[in-house]
Amino acid sequence: MSDVGIASPVAMTPPANSPAQPAVVAGTAKGAAKLKTSAFKVPGEGSSATISVITVVALLVLWFVITNMGWVKPLFLPSPQAVFQQFYEYITGQANDKPLWQHFLASMFRVFSAFLLACVTAIPIGIAMGMSRVARGIFDPPLEFYRPLPPLAYLPLIIIWFGIDELPKVLLIFLSCFAPLALAARSGMRSASQEQINAAYSMGASYMQVIRHVILPSALPDILIGMRIAIGFGWTTLVAAEMVAANMGLGQMVLNASNFLRTDIVIMGIIVIGVVAYLFDLLMRWLERRLVPWKGRM
Repeated sequence: MSDVGIASPVAMTPPANSPAQPAVVAGTAKGAAKLKTSAFKVPGEGSSATISVITVVALLVLWFVITNMGWVKPLFLPSPQAVFQQFYEYITGQANDKPLWQHFLASMFRVFSAFLLACVTAIPIGIAMGMSRVARGIFDPPLEFYRPLPPLAYLPLIIIWFGIDELPKVLLIFLSCFAPLALAARSGMRSASQEQINAAYSMGASYMQVIRHVILPSALPDILIGMRIAIGFGWTTLVAAEMVAANMGLGQMVLNASNFLRTDIVIMGIIVIGVVAYLFDLLMRWLERRLVPWKGRM
């Protein structure tokens, strides 16, 4: 049988220096370039500041249009001009109430004294719960019992026990901050991998050195997240805390205005409370970037 007309496989393979190979490579590179759908390699990567600014501006414009076109009565939603007018009067002391800075300082004292007290007590207890089954057995049941309870549920009991001075206000905010801090610290103590702990032991580290140099740095990101959550709960509880015979404070200002249907003052106070909480959250994010720069990069 003749072999004439049958192409050899070797003959069908283009030579290495053939111009067809660069064309194939170029086509593959072009196809890979077409598959790329985003300028970022990691999901969620990139700054969202511009989008956030546009969103806030759009909401303000919508608020301005709805109120100035008369689509909603001022009793239910006052205009931005009315809210800003109240803010100006409270800032300059022209309102029929204490100046805004006095309300602000009173609320700041209550929230941050309770928050600092919670940090000093809850973080060590959370660390102990993460390191010892005895501590976990002691503190876990009461924490899990009261954590889901709304502050208004045990507010009457706190008033009966501690009266109506500053102590029950601070205590109510303290309890709202305590649980998330303790649970975050307990969760963070399990963040260190067993390989890191064994590596430290193999290099001669003692038990306390492992805790200090391996486990605590691994737990720090979770503790900072717990602090952010706790201060949010503290501000959320502020209005409930200042229901207890308060004559100053942002929450008391909002409650007093609601009794007289002053919606413009209510919204102004809500905006001030929200802005302060957001600024503190930005501060916590900055501290997180400074103290745990390795977070999300390992």
